[in-house]
Amino acid sequence: MKLAYYPGCGLNGSSKELDISFRAISGPLGIDVVEIPDWNCCGGSSAHSTSHFLSFALPARNVINAETTGCEEFTAPCPACYVRHFLAQRDLNENPEMKQHLENALGRKVDKSDMKIKNVIEVFMDKVDSSIVKKPLKGLKVVNYYGCALVKPPKTFGFFDDPENPQSLDKIMRTLGAEVIDWPYKTECCGASLCFTNQDATWKASRDILQMAKDAGAQAVVAACTMCQMNLDMRQSQINKKYKTNFNIPAIFFTQLIGLAMGISADKLGLDKLYVDPKPLLRSLNLL
Repeated sequence: MKLAYYPGCGLNGSSKELDISFRAISGPLGIDVVEIPDWNCCGGSSAHSTSHFLSFALPARNVINAETTGCEEFTAPCPACYVRHFLAQRDLNENPEMKQHLENALGRKVDKSDMKIKNVIEVFMDKVDSSIVKKPLKGLKVVNYYGCALVKPPKTFGFFDDPENPQSLDKIMRTLGAEVIDWPYKTECCGASLCFTNQDATWKASRDILQMAKDAGAQAVVAACTMCQMNLDMRQSQINKKYKTNFNIPAIFFTQLIGLAMGISADKLGLDKLYVDPKPLLRSLNLL
């Protein structure tokens, strides 16, 4: 399967480990990753506060460029990027006025897009089965954290999984041999990009998530969202300092754990790039 791939700004920087692990597992799972040519920033969570058209035009241009790759499917692993591209394709196909505005801005005609736009979990959830597991994640107790962007609002993204109690990551982790702990914070907001405007709100939201994970008995949080993972991982030391806590809970991308279970070495999965080092935990369970 050929997959049009939009790494975006995050996977080239703060979430490089997701890019590394995504690429590492794709080939062995039969996915031919084709990076979208001449891609641009999608505007993430900021463009819409400046211009509604800009929030559409930036990701729409990437969708148009993706159509030139010959791929039938498209993914943006960052959930914020995924949301922007999903909505941009919808407007491109269903809003003639916005499409005309885009054509005027680009100075050319553009066609509608019939490419299937998938989120990062969708890409792999049908690829992971017991046949790929070479090193089961036996003994690893995890909580799966989806964040809020992948499954909400339900009327837009509810087709993918249950918006309140999603199961796709749970199924993947169980297939890999991990012990999945049920918990009520699967889709709780981490504060996302409020870290730039209201750090206290982000620290509290992320503290609550980490506390709930600890209380549930989890050894690690499995993440799918770049912003969620960053807030739980990179900011964990700040949270400990502010709230006098002693969290030491790795927040690991699910793609990294898929790769580990497939027998791919840790240095090819970007595990060394996490702020809270998961390697002592993984070694204690003989997973490294």
